[in-house]
Amino acid sequence: MTAVALLLLASCASPKKFVYLNDMEPGKQYPVNTETVTIVHENDRLDIKVTCRTPELAVPFNSQVGAYRLSADGGVTAAGVETVEQGYRVDADGNIIFPILGKLKVSGKSLKQVADMIEGMISEGGYIRDPQVSIEFLNFKYTVLGAVGGKGTYAVDGDRITILEAIAKAGDLSKEARLDRIAVIRTVDGKQEIYYNDIRTAEIFMSPTYYLQQNDIVYVEPKHKPRNENAWQNASFVVSLLSLASSV
Repeated sequence: MTAVALLLLASCASPKKFVYLNDMEPGKQYPVNTETVTIVHENDRLDIKVTCRTPELAVPFNSQVGAYRLSADGGVTAAGVETVEQGYRVDADGNIIFPILGKLKVSGKSLKQVADMIEGMISEGGYIRDPQVSIEFLNFKYTVLGAVGGKGTYAVDGDRITILEAIAKAGDLSKEARLDRIAVIRTVDGKQEIYYNDIRTAEIFMSPTYYLQQNDIVYVEPKHKPRNENAWQNASFVVSLLSLASSV
C-alpha cells in the first residue's frame, strides 16, 4: 500500500506548477523585451530587394545573375535570365555576392545593419540617390526537442517568433515537461550558449530568448530522467502485486 500512496501523492501535485504565466494579473501591463534583433549567420538565405523613385535604376540590384537590356528610351530591364535559386545564401565565410557591389560581409550583422550597409554603398557609388533596401529571411527555422508534443525543425514565415509560439507550434508541452527549465541553445559569435526560461512567470517576456533567433534549439527538460520503455509497466506490475498481497 505504501507504493500506491506514493503514486497518489505524486498525482496530487499543485496544479499551479503546470500553468503558464500564473503570476499575471488582469489589467496589469507587463514589459516585453523588444530589443532583440535577428542576426545573420552562415548558410542563411536572404531575400534582398532594392527600390527607389526610378524603378529602372534598381533593376540591376535585383537580379542575382547580372544580365541586363538597355531599351531605346534608356530604361534598364533584366535580359530574360532565369534565377536558379531564390535569395542570397550566406557562405561559410559569412559573405554574399551582391550585384554590382560584389562580395559583402553580412554574418554577425542584423538585417537592419545589412540593409543600411547596402543602401550606403549604393548611394556612395552614385548608382541611386535615395535607395531603399528591404531584407527578409527565406529559411528562418528553429528546432524543438524534449518534452513536447511534436519534436522537429520548424520554418518561420518572416523573422519573428516567440518561444511561446514555438512551443505551441510543436504541439505544446507534454505533462512530463519542466516549465522552469525551458532551454534555448543559441549560436553567439560562433559559439553555443544556453539560456534557461521559466514560463510559469511573466519574466519570460523580458528573456533575451523570448524572441527566437535563426537556428535556435529549444529544449524542454523533462521532469524525470529517461527510463527504459518497460519501466512504467514494471512499476504497475509491482503495484498490482502489492495490492494483491495486502488483500490476502
